[in-house]
Amino acid sequence: MKIAFKHSAIVPVKTYGGTERVLYWLMKELVSMGHEVTLLGPTGCEVMNIGVKYQTYNSKIDATRFDVVHFFEPVAELPKDVPSLITIHGNGKPGETFHRNTVFLSKKHAQNHNATCYVYNGIDFSYYPFDQHKTTSWNTFLFLAKAKWKVKNLRDCVRACKKSKKELYVAGGRAFTLSKQIHSMGMLADAQKLQLFKKCDALLFPVRWHEPFGIAVLEAYSQGLPVICSSYGSLPELVNSRTGIVCKNYNEFEDAVGKDKNTFDGASIRKYAEGNFSSRKMAEAYLTLYKKVISGEKLNPEQPKYMGEQHPETLLDF
Repeated sequence: MKIAFKHSAIVPVKTYGGTERVLYWLMKELVSMGHEVTLLGPTGCEVMNIGVKYQTYNSKIDATRFDVVHFFEPVAELPKDVPSLITIHGNGKPGETFHRNTVFLSKKHAQNHNATCYVYNGIDFSYYPFDQHKTTSWNTFLFLAKAKWKVKNLRDCVRACKKSKKELYVAGGRAFTLSKQIHSMGMLADAQKLQLFKKCDALLFPVRWHEPFGIAVLEAYSQGLPVICSSYGSLPELVNSRTGIVCKNYNEFEDAVGKDKNTFDGASIRKYAEGNFSSRKMAEAYLTLYKKVISGEKLNPEQPKYMGEQHPETLLDF
């Protein structure tokens, strides 16, 4: 199959950029499965080393060159002369509508947009070597997200760690100093991030919005780290009693952080992630959707529409 992807950000990323990571792994997996993949992207992309053809994008797509075009970012409309689909990585605004060939990232993400079509993100586990070891330590935690983005809720992570006298490493966004107990690392390259994972016992992810997916959850799983999270968006689909703790409110979150010891098995967490959230599994799911749009089928029974009455980044209770 000849598959084109269109995206306006540089691929791959060096530090922050979950969407671009997913796109890179998806293209790499499709090439390994024997498909011809082309990226229509901005100047500076480095994808030819994984077998992806590359050209700087323009407003016109030559429909005769591809079997399907996959947009990896919002577009005003899809082309009419080539089978195409679009993956939405964020949340819409109240009343915002989307094309029927829109793919969402989780069941809840789709439901919030009155849709049914979704594909879970997957990661390439070869980029995340796992040092298998068992520990009962529950003293050092990681926050991995844009530190200044309020919906990611760094505030309650700091609050809970200070109350429990636990350490917290903050990775993502501009570096800043909080206290001797709270360590701000700023933006980290992949190698630095892997080293930081080895220092930590769990990922804190108490988001206060409907998280579409959460690549940080999979990155934590790749290193055998459980996840302590809120119950919003996709998180109850990603986190279960074997892989972490889903908290309904701040008191439950504080209690989880304050536990005496780690009762999770890191090797089991890694195995669970490999079996459910690999880039291969993601690629197989998208191939099924490509075949559907090529045959003329629509991916959702009706036009998706964001069903929330408030802006998606309005803080939810916690």
